Amino acid sequence: MTDLIAGIRVPDSAIARAATQLVRDTEDDLLFNHSRRVFFWGALTGDRRALKYDAELLYLGAMFHDMGLTERYSSPNLRFEVDGANAARDFMKSYGVSERDIEDVWTSIALHTTPGIPEHMRPTIALVTAGVEMDVLGIAYHDFTHEQRDHVCAHHPREKNFKEGIIDHFAQGIIKKPETTFGNVKADVLALKDPDRFVRGNFCSIILGSAWPI
Repeated sequence: MTDLIAGIRVPDSAIARAATQLVRDTEDDLLFNHSRRVFFWGALTGDRRALKYDAELLYLGAMFHDMGLTERYSSPNLRFEVDGANAARDFMKSYGVSERDIEDVWTSIALHTTPGIPEHMRPTIALVTAGVEMDVLGIAYHDFTHEQRDHVCAHHPREKNFKEGIIDHFAQGIIKKPETTFGNVKADVLALKDPDRFVRGNFCSIILGSAWPI
């Protein structure tokens, strides 16, 4: 694979190479290419904002952020974001990474579908979410040049049906644990893909139905 894409160099450390291989062996093409693009969008965002970020930590966060959608790393009852964060944590521990760096990567993955919070946190956390939001939602699309978008997508293509495909991947990863979508954006996925069975949790109903008498 080309190491320099859109002016961004992929980290070439032992842990980064191992992460690439693990994700390549675990995820299908859609998720793998999506994860790689998330790194480039995040790094380009960091450069544009003049943020001091650790490229290796950003890479690990980007590459592991959707591992919780895979059968290998999916738990029965945790949010898929937490499953991916836990996978990254275990992987990084095996390489002796510091607790502070593990915490940043863990948090970047766990919060990547929680808008409005990561952007105010440390660069690894903010930039993983920025990369995800660019690739999935098109947020800040026009802040990237045509050349940047074309170069990244030339090396890690978006499938012609990527929009539908990524929603399908979300649905497949969470459909057996719909309770994990309470209070987060993935409830919208099951409302679309499993409308006959999915019942959206209601925050106010929980308050009003609690054991408190008043």
